[in-house]
Amino acid sequence: MTEYDNTDRGVLYRNENKTSENHPDYSGSVNVSGTDYWLSGWLKESKKDGKKFFSLSVRPKNDAASKPVNKPVVAADPDEDIPF
Repeated sequence: MTEYDNTDRGVLYRNENKTSENHPDYSGSVNVSGTDYWLSGWLKESKKDGKKFFSLSVRPKNDAASKPVNKPVVAADPDEDIPF
């Protein structure tokens, strides 16, 4: 059996639990250069020539870390003058 490196590879499975048209038709994961990503795919048809194609979306598996964190801004002194 040939041994494979687990980087730069991925897999897509048919989404058997699709409950909305917005949910992907296929989902899975991919590893690129040692970083893991979620992979989603929608099977679509070209309006121009009717050929089928996949539309793909990729997002980091540690998605929470990639989202901006909204921290409240607190003034040091509420009685301090506003600088404008």
